[in-house]
Amino acid sequence: MSSSTPSSTKMCQLVADKHVRYILMAEKKKESFESVVMDHLRMNGAYWGLTALDLLEKLGSVSEDEVVSWLMTCQHESGGFAGNTGHDPHILYTLSAVQILALFDKLDILDVEKVSSYVAGLQNEDGSFSGDMWGEIDTRFSYIAICCLSILKCLDKINVEKAVDYIVSCKNLDGGFGCTPGAESHAGQIFCCVGALAITGSLHHVDKDLLGWWLCERQVKNGGLNGRPEKLADVCYSWWVLSSLIMIDRVHWIDKAKLVKFILDCQDLENGGISDRPDDAVDIFHTYFGVAGLSLLEYPGVKAIDPAYALPVDVINRIMFTK
Repeated sequence: MSSSTPSSTKMCQLVADKHVRYILMAEKKKESFESVVMDHLRMNGAYWGLTALDLLEKLGSVSEDEVVSWLMTCQHESGGFAGNTGHDPHILYTLSAVQILALFDKLDILDVEKVSSYVAGLQNEDGSFSGDMWGEIDTRFSYIAICCLSILKCLDKINVEKAVDYIVSCKNLDGGFGCTPGAESHAGQIFCCVGALAITGSLHHVDKDLLGWWLCERQVKNGGLNGRPEKLADVCYSWWVLSSLIMIDRVHWIDKAKLVKFILDCQDLENGGISDRPDDAVDIFHTYFGVAGLSLLEYPGVKAIDPAYALPVDVINRIMFTK
């Protein structure tokens, strides 16, 4: 796994080619235990893997046609997408499907009216969003709806003002945000709330110094970031915390070099892939968030990622600046 050389020696490099091979192999191992357990999440896994490949400039190594035709088998008559063929639709997978099509510049194959109506139909009277027909409410779903509709240029289909008011009602005294009003601040939810506010031009609702302080306090001794006080560092927070700090313009408050080292120490240098922390087993989720974190840290050889949309900057520019 990670090299056990003392930290004073030269930092290990990003083994990008091995990560590319790991991602491509992970997609082929359909029979493995991990694959069976993750079967219902396949759409998210595809988004993580494909976005990581694009950030490493290797999206061309997968068959676009194969991915897109599988993806379209996951769409329901409701307009929403499921995590895999034959599963129920959910807002989570709908955003991943839209993001994957955006990566391939294939949004034009969507019935945008149908997809956007599915997402807009999940908004509740108080401005919050449910994840699916079963009605669970979470600020994650607010972000997902806003991000998805923004990519499809259909934000006018929802009550944006109410959506923003609901997110603001989830703000806590520490400057952070929870999943519902009164729920504790958590870095993942903070990303969702800050991202949604950034996309809707509503960042004035955030106390940037207070939240920035809470977020930079997430950096622990080994350079990694945690999601809440007293928790272990985890590579995925290199995305949730860092992107939030960038959106509120407080990223200079953390030690970037130490964070780069932490992410690189979580690589499997032999077989590729990135784990949650050094010497743990790698997975596609942490591989994506590790690469995305390095992108935010402007690591050489990794394309720039948009902190609000979680897609490469060139993809977002292509969407936003075309008619």
